[in-house]
Amino acid sequence: MPQAPHSMAPSPRIGRNERLAVTSAPPAKPRKPKKPTGPKGPKRPRPTWPIALLLLAGWGVIVAVVLSLHWISSLPDISDLLAKSRSHDMTILDRTGRTVARPGLTQGRMVMASDLPAYVPNAFIAVEDRRFRYHFGLDPIGMARAAYENAVVGHVVQGGSTITQQLAKNLFLKPQRTLDRKIEEAMLALYLESRYSKEQILTLYLNRVYFGSGATGIEAAAQHFFGKPASQLTLTEAAMLAGSVKAPAIYNPDANADASMERAGIVLAAMRDAGFITASQERAADETRPRVMRDTATPGSKYFADWIRKLTGDYVGQQDEPLIVQTTFDLALQTEAERAVAYTLAQDGRAHRASEAALVSMSPDGAVRAMVGGKSKGDFDRATDAHRQPGSAFKPFVYLAAFERGHKPGDIMNDEPVSFGKWRPEDYDKDYEGPITLTRAFAKSSNVVAAELTEQIGAGAVVKTAYRLGIASPLDAVPSIALGSSGVTPLELTGAYAAFANGGTGVMPYAIVSIRTAEGKVLYTRQGTGPGRVMSADDAAELAGLMSEVVRSGTGRAAALGDRAVAGKTGTTQDFRDAWFVGFTADYVTGVWVGNDDSTPMKHVTGGTIPAHIFHDFMTAAETGLPLAPLPALAAVEPVATAAPAQPDASAPQADQPGAFERVLNSLFGGT
Repeated sequence: MPQAPHSMAPSPRIGRNERLAVTSAPPAKPRKPKKPTGPKGPKRPRPTWPIALLLLAGWGVIVAVVLSLHWISSLPDISDLLAKSRSHDMTILDRTGRTVARPGLTQGRMVMASDLPAYVPNAFIAVEDRRFRYHFGLDPIGMARAAYENAVVGHVVQGGSTITQQLAKNLFLKPQRTLDRKIEEAMLALYLESRYSKEQILTLYLNRVYFGSGATGIEAAAQHFFGKPASQLTLTEAAMLAGSVKAPAIYNPDANADASMERAGIVLAAMRDAGFITASQERAADETRPRVMRDTATPGSKYFADWIRKLTGDYVGQQDEPLIVQTTFDLALQTEAERAVAYTLAQDGRAHRASEAALVSMSPDGAVRAMVGGKSKGDFDRATDAHRQPGSAFKPFVYLAAFERGHKPGDIMNDEPVSFGKWRPEDYDKDYEGPITLTRAFAKSSNVVAAELTEQIGAGAVVKTAYRLGIASPLDAVPSIALGSSGVTPLELTGAYAAFANGGTGVMPYAIVSIRTAEGKVLYTRQGTGPGRVMSADDAAELAGLMSEVVRSGTGRAAALGDRAVAGKTGTTQDFRDAWFVGFTADYVTGVWVGNDDSTPMKHVTGGTIPAHIFHDFMTAAETGLPLAPLPALAAVEPVATAAPAQPDASAPQADQPGAFERVLNSLFGGT
């Protein structure tokens, strides 16, 4: 039978593990939402950037507050800036009333701006900060003007710092030109303005600004340059001081009076422009030339002034008022002393490797007339502070101790090599003379004879004798003390020689006669004369005779002064490390030391060479015009009741050098 026509294909069978692939239609695209319409138009999303800015600003404020609190906590305390500090002003006068120094004038007492003539602070405002009374510590207008002027000329001709900024710098900051320092300066200026009034800031500024020549503060400057208090400054003087602030080393009246006056003219013109003075006042002030005070002291007087300043504190303690100290100093003699030291060292110092010298000169009663602390102008005073071995200049104490125990100048001793255990003293030139008198042994400075005498009488006796005459430095009671093996200062050795010069009376070197306040209140007056007689008149005459022979025929011939009676003793230490000459006339006792600060040996410098030459040059000038006179010890003197050495008068006032004489008494009764 015929098959039915094949109308559709048979469906394939799908296996169990097969899937039927179904093709689906692509999804329809989502419709965009219709924008709402209305009378106000479509709604927009709210922007988020204002919120971010607010958050940022908030955090900025927090950080700024934290940093400000941290900075404020580190600010210096300015609560007591206006407290009046103690005055350190001291005027030191020589014996004739001339000013030696004003060592404490570097910072004058505080004066209030309101106590000064109006033109004094106005002079500073006119030239330094014309808008001072109107700005808040910083002056943007002034800074802009300064920047413009500097840009026009191509370099700095104007500064933009206000007086408040200058005060902040002077009070708290280092003089560095850095951005950090300028920022600190500005912030401190704002800080000061928030705590003080304009008049208080002006007061602080005037009392802290530097004027040159060591003067800080308006009071110190007025006293130093014009010899008057700041309240008495004239208009011209105020203009000169205000003008010096820009460059104190150039424009201060000491440095260059002409430049200071020229600068004052600029200040006066600025004051007229600012309305502080009239044109007629400007002309009158510009035509007036003030009298500038000049120092009468010599450069080397600084050593004496420093010594006086130390002693003044011991005598009257710390004072709040300016002091006037009357001294025994003689500026005319000081000039000659400095000249003699400088000239001789210039002539002979380099060739003989001698770089330094010290000189002390006093009257026979111990009044210091001149003092050279060294050739250099440093702070170390070799006259009062340098402890150097005196060498044979110590032998007068040996011979005095021997005479007090029975020896006489005519006694014969053997000048020949000798040994004391391991110690073998030798004469300088090894030219031994055999049997010689003590007078000859002293004149030729025999080390052997001095050592033999010390061996006989005991080193302790020599030390006690030296203490009795005023040596205060520690001395070792050993055989070598005969040759000056313990260090002493030129001041104390010269003072000890004064007893030989005046006939046997001990002295304590002194320089202060009186101390009073500027208002006239007397705080101290010298009383007493020292320890009294420390040797018999006969022993004093014998020692003066020995020392006269040193100058006449011995090692000190270079110190001779012609027909004038002079006596002294040379001293030279081992390897020529120290050289001395200490001598006297009827008028002055003078000690000279020559050496090097580091104790390096000199080239064959003995006490009879450079030191004796300095002594000769100085004493020749010092004695000019004075009558010839015999040495007091060799002149007729009143005999003492006993030849035994008199004990020091422990009840005598000891105001000149507190504690020094007590040490002498301790050495006498408490051992060495």
